[in-house]
Amino acid sequence: MLELWLYVLISIFIVSLISLIGIFTLSIKIEKLKKIMIYLVSFSAGALLGDVFIHLFPEIVKDFGFSLKISIFILFGILFFFIIEKFVHWQHCHMPITKHHQHPFALMNLVGDSVHNFIDGLIIGASYIASIPIGIATTIAVILHEIPQEIGDFGVLIHGGFTKKRALFINFLTALTAILGGLVSLLLINVNGLNSFLLPFAAGSFIYIAGSDLIPELHKETEIKKSLIQLLTFILGIIIMFSLLLVG
Repeated sequence: MLELWLYVLISIFIVSLISLIGIFTLSIKIEKLKKIMIYLVSFSAGALLGDVFIHLFPEIVKDFGFSLKISIFILFGILFFFIIEKFVHWQHCHMPITKHHQHPFALMNLVGDSVHNFIDGLIIGASYIASIPIGIATTIAVILHEIPQEIGDFGVLIHGGFTKKRALFINFLTALTAILGGLVSLLLINVNGLNSFLLPFAAGSFIYIAGSDLIPELHKETEIKKSLIQLLTFILGIIIMFSLLLVG
């Protein structure tokens, strides 16, 4: 049991540290950053879908079978993240941005990000409860997704009037809500049927993030050479998830 707690908390803390990645982008020109980001996004999309179809689905079927209830839980994961994103994008502000006026959209982004990170913690905790290899694979998938996301969140906060230091600090604080999510998973470990909900929910959320947030970004690039590189990094993300089966 102690080993499980250590795996979950260390994994979530590593994921939370990704929120500080914004500091490494300060010296990179915007155009260069955009070129790098699109390949990180494709790599992340492949890893998330790879985790779903190579790790999570087989584990779900092995432990709980594949019933209508499982399908509903997967759909709920997709619907939940759709609602969260709608909530984040509801409010817009047209007031000038100053250091003394944080753009409400940036504040809403923090709220949405906190909820998202809490859910990430729940998912990582549930994955480790299923098995250590599943937990490691899911943690890696979350990390790969968090890198482009946290760079984007950092940019939103800067655009919203936060100083660079304050943006990094607040972004890190919101990332720590993942620890709370992980603790909730561990404390509810003995609740009957919890993982039969959380694992399909995780699969649904990863499908939504990859299909709704990441892949549409890739379609904005139409140049053949760059599109081929995107395809290769997408496949590489899947291969990384498959390779974890071999080492696990």
